[in-house]
Amino acid sequence: MLEFAWWWVFFALPLPIIIRLILPSKNVANMASLRVPVLRPSVSTPSTLPSKTLLKSVVPTIIWCLLVLAAARPQWLGEPISIPNEGREMILAVDLSGSMKIDDMELRGRQVNRLTMTKAVLYEFIQRRVGDRLGLILFADTAYVQAPLTYDRNTVSTLLNEAVIGLVGEQTAIGDAIGLATKRFSEKEDSNNVLILLTDGQNTAGNITPEQAKELAMSKDITVYTIGVGADQMLVRSFFGSRQINPSQELDEDMLRDIAESTGGRYFRARDVSELEQIYSTLDALEPIEGETQKMRPLSSLFYYPLALALALSLLLVFSKLLVMMFKGYTKSTRSGIQQGSKQ
Repeated sequence: MLEFAWWWVFFALPLPIIIRLILPSKNVANMASLRVPVLRPSVSTPSTLPSKTLLKSVVPTIIWCLLVLAAARPQWLGEPISIPNEGREMILAVDLSGSMKIDDMELRGRQVNRLTMTKAVLYEFIQRRVGDRLGLILFADTAYVQAPLTYDRNTVSTLLNEAVIGLVGEQTAIGDAIGLATKRFSEKEDSNNVLILLTDGQNTAGNITPEQAKELAMSKDITVYTIGVGADQMLVRSFFGSRQINPSQELDEDMLRDIAESTGGRYFRARDVSELEQIYSTLDALEPIEGETQKMRPLSSLFYYPLALALALSLLLVFSKLLVMMFKGYTKSTRSGIQQGSKQ
């Protein structure tokens, strides 16, 4: 609907009439003396009167009304739209150690490594986190921030998809990843700080031990969810035949479980794609996406329409007066020429 931000400006509409009534008329005698008959064709008088009346009264009145209308700041109030509540900050810490290249996962009917499967499933999870600020940390020999906390989910997904194994080494610095995430969370009191750490091994590198990182996360009220990735069984073919091995025997589940439970989170085990998808669905339930409870009605300013029209009419009024003056000058010169010719 249409509304005016400064509706009280409309009280200025009768201002020109009030000024005209208060101030005395100028040059009344001179105006009367202008009515002395001159040698003009009788036909031109009635034809010029309406145009003069229009230029002197109607058009300026319209311009004044348009200016007052623009000053009142007309606005179009749109339909209410829902916006998601903002209050959760979530960082995803993804392992890029050498063991993430093990091809013990199946995705869409083909064998893929652990990182490829993680990217595919994590993409859907990221796109669902509407209203959350997401960050991305990648870790191996050390940890580094790939994407700072942002509402741009597409950028986080793109940066995750560009990650490659061995980019920062071959080992696993779980403690450094948790410590770095703790530093990157802001100090907003009304936000929930959540860290989702995904790894397939144990802590073998870094400057901070998992125990120290756990204490740091607990002191900052950060909830840590840990996910252990890797199949329990894998068929390996060799020259002597096929045999089954456990590719996840180096996974330190006790350490991951302790970190998660100490910070109020949970530990999950992802042996295949379906389990990892189920884990992310569970995380959606544990850390629900904020409902669309806030309402906003967009405002569109409309003042420039009457302002532009007032400017156009003002220019038209100026040009019309110039044309009238030019016409009068031309008429006078023509009459003077005629009079000189008749005298001769």
